[in-house]
Amino acid sequence: MIGFPFDNMRSPSFVVEALLRADAPHLADIHAGTFRQPWSEDDFHALIADDNVFGFIAREEGNRRARPGGFVLARLILDEAEILTIAVAPQSQRKGLGHALMDATLRYLHNARASMLFLEVDELNIPALALYRRLGFKQVGKRPGYYETAAGRSAALTMRRDLKKSR
Repeated sequence: MIGFPFDNMRSPSFVVEALLRADAPHLADIHAGTFRQPWSEDDFHALIADDNVFGFIAREEGNRRARPGGFVLARLILDEAEILTIAVAPQSQRKGLGHALMDATLRYLHNARASMLFLEVDELNIPALALYRRLGFKQVGKRPGYYETAAGRSAALTMRRDLKKSR
C-alpha cells in the first residue's frame, strides 16, 4: 500500500493512500457534495476495477472510520495520464488536501515514467486553477459551455503538465 503522511496545522493529520474498491461509496458521497452532476457508486466501482485507473484517498490518520477528506482518480495509458476527477469534501477544503492528493498522483506517475498529465477544470473554479498552476499545469485548450453552473454554463479548461524534462 502506498501511503503519504500529510499534516496540516489547521486540520487533523491525514494520510494519502491508494484507493480500494471498498472506497467507492465514500467517493460517490464526496463527489455528490462537490459536483452538480455527481458520479454514482456504480460509476466508481467500474472505474476502480479498470486496470488503467488508479487513485488516492485522504483519510484521517488513526481513524479509519472517519469520512475521508478527499480523493483523486486518474487513468494512465502508455505514457499519458489524465485526472478523471478530484474532489475534497466541503469540510476538508482549504486545508491542503487537494495539493497532497495531486502530489501523490505526480509521484505515482513519475515512478510509472509517464510523460504528461492532462486534466479539465471549470474556468470558474479559482482555487483549483491556482493549485494546478502552482503545480506547473498550462492551459492547452478550452471547451466553451461545458459545465452547468447555477448561473448558466462555463467553459472547461484543458490543462497539461509535462512530466519529463527535455533532454
